[in-house]
Amino acid sequence: MKGFYRSKYTTPSGEVRYAAVTQFEATDARRAFPCWDEPAIKATFDISLVVPKDRVALSNMNVIDRKPYPDDENLVEVKFARTPVMSTYLVAFVVGEYDFVETRSKDGVCVRVYTPVGKAEQGKFALEVAAKTLPFYKDYFNVPYPLPKIDLIAIADFAAGAMENWGLVTYRETALLIDPKNSCSSSRQWVALVVGHELAHQWFGNLVTMEWWTHLWLNEGFASWIEYLCVDHCFPEYDIWTQFVSADYTRAQELDALDNSHPIEVSVGHPSEVDEIFDAISYSKGASVIRMLHDYIGDKDFKKGMNMYLTKFQQKNAATEDLWESLEEASGKPIAAVMSTWTKQMGFPLIYVEAEQVEDDRLLRLSQRKFCASGPYAGEDCPQWMVPITVSTSEAPGQAKLKLLMDKPEMSVVLSNVTPDQWVKLNLGTVGFYRTQYSSAMLESLLPGIRDLSLPPVDRLGLQNDLFSLARAGIISTVEVLKVMEAFVNEPNYTVWSDLSCNLGILSTLLSHTDFYEEIQEFVKDVFSPIGERLGWDPKPGEGHLDALLRGLVLGKLGKAGHKATLEEARRRFKDHVEGKQALSADLRSPVYLTVLKHGDGTTLDIMLKLHKQADMQEEKNRIERVLGATLLPELIQKVLTFALSEEVRPQDTVSVIGGVAGGSKHGRKAAWKFIKDNWEELYNRYQGGFLISRLIKLSVEGFAVDKMAGEVKAFFESHPAPSAERTIQQCCENILLNAAWLKRDAESIHRYLLQRRASLPAPAPVPTV
Repeated sequence: MKGFYRSKYTTPSGEVRYAAVTQFEATDARRAFPCWDEPAIKATFDISLVVPKDRVALSNMNVIDRKPYPDDENLVEVKFARTPVMSTYLVAFVVGEYDFVETRSKDGVCVRVYTPVGKAEQGKFALEVAAKTLPFYKDYFNVPYPLPKIDLIAIADFAAGAMENWGLVTYRETALLIDPKNSCSSSRQWVALVVGHELAHQWFGNLVTMEWWTHLWLNEGFASWIEYLCVDHCFPEYDIWTQFVSADYTRAQELDALDNSHPIEVSVGHPSEVDEIFDAISYSKGASVIRMLHDYIGDKDFKKGMNMYLTKFQQKNAATEDLWESLEEASGKPIAAVMSTWTKQMGFPLIYVEAEQVEDDRLLRLSQRKFCASGPYAGEDCPQWMVPITVSTSEAPGQAKLKLLMDKPEMSVVLSNVTPDQWVKLNLGTVGFYRTQYSSAMLESLLPGIRDLSLPPVDRLGLQNDLFSLARAGIISTVEVLKVMEAFVNEPNYTVWSDLSCNLGILSTLLSHTDFYEEIQEFVKDVFSPIGERLGWDPKPGEGHLDALLRGLVLGKLGKAGHKATLEEARRRFKDHVEGKQALSADLRSPVYLTVLKHGDGTTLDIMLKLHKQADMQEEKNRIERVLGATLLPELIQKVLTFALSEEVRPQDTVSVIGGVAGGSKHGRKAAWKFIKDNWEELYNRYQGGFLISRLIKLSVEGFAVDKMAGEVKAFFESHPAPSAERTIQQCCENILLNAAWLKRDAESIHRYLLQRRASLPAPAPVPTV
């Protein structure tokens, strides 16, 4: 799926056909035409394509001529306008059968969304987002969109989520197509974010391009930040910035706490090293530090600096320092000095804070050390960061009472007029890229703010996530965090639940290596059943996007844990769905499919595979592929793994099927790892380096928690090298060792806590076992 390649699709009548498509980033334009294939060597391109006359032919620019081809009456020659000066990795052409929908943005740019034949309707949502987004960016950057048209097109076989080719943006079908009846709320949100991300690149990346791949993060981190700004503008009801913290910020911190992380700016000497950095550091940490920077500078100066940067470097190349220079000039703040501590060294700080009441004031003592997933930093010279810190109090939980730049290892600050009964919290809005460890007294005073919801949602989320990470690193005990999790019983916010759910999932996976896995399932049921009962199964009048996301999350969690009432209702609705009595709403499909599969048998799996075969929409096929791994019987797990490599599954989706098996159960994890080893040659050839191979390895091995598995994984890849996944392999081995240490350290006390907790709860009515 790289260079100029064939993409296979099936026509509505069931015939297999091919489209010819391109994917050139990072170094594959050279597979299609001879070129100086490096970002700084820009040129203009005059492209013409000779194609069958019944096919659609597209490229970066608009068509200027179309004439019969002299040697063959079935062919036409299509000529496109000359491009602006641009990099080779952004050149694109597509030949195939497509329908489209079109509109003009209010700036007069012609916008089209190309879909598979007969599915034009499914392009309307993305079209609407694109038409709103172009003017938003034009205003934000104060630079007009540079080309006469923009096309967004859905490609059947596509390795990435999408690619920002100038004027012809390519997407996986699931990142572009939305069917009003069969698409769930999370798919809409995903499409909106991806469209926002790729269109931001038309300015930031395409008009001004990074000098060299070391600065890839500048492209990707920036686009990953501004996609949220854009979606927040188009869909304020998504509360998307809270979701950013759960989706990007915490994910980046998880990876960046490892010894095998890397700085945001990484020197790149070989093409496989470029593939390697399309990861959570370049994207999610990049986006998180830009969000912190934006908050530190303020929106007005940030926009001014962006405009200076884009105007100065348009049609040219720039390095990270050039952006800092423009932002420094616009804001008058020491941007380069602050930011180089975040981009040139890996990791991030843990800020330890304790407080003392002095008459009417609160004295805070802060100290910073590098945060390590393996526990307190033990090295010699501890790296230091310049940390923008905000402090809020219970008097005005949503406002910063104090802002400061912490530029040394330790400092003390005085908060004036804070009464003894007020809580004090660091990192308002969870914007600063650091974790906080409070003294026990400070933490104690914050917990009621979780229960009574006086702490804002994103702060409740940040507090819980920090504690969970501290427990994972062995700095506090896991039992402490379980107690805090129980304080979330009144929690109404989707994103907070989503983050809690993730962390409980990590703990569940860890405890699947013990003989008390069932006890943690009981804990999950206890935590999630009150919110499950409040929500029920069916949308109530006046509910919105976030309610739909929350319902799917909670029912999936309860169903997976084997909550009796949820399981029964899921089975009933599944039966009606399959028999055609009452179709499941798109938002309920994932949780229901997962629940019936996990607690089902071979018949259930056969029904799911049949639904997969009948599904006309890629989103539905993916939805099924992702949950197949929930099945528990060894012979069914084998069947799912074999299915992953079959013709039925598109090559880019094999990864999520195998990953689903590995994440589904203890047996699944072992089976998936064996399957990867047995089929390594085929898998490696299929993905030829690229970042899908990294994703496959990560999903399938990082749930292990036995020291010797780390050795086994390392040994396998020493004899079966995967250059573009080298760093991922090291990270996975490190995670396995960390899991093993966590288990040794805390398993016993977690077990005791869960048993005591059970003993102190009122006894439930006896239920017949099934």
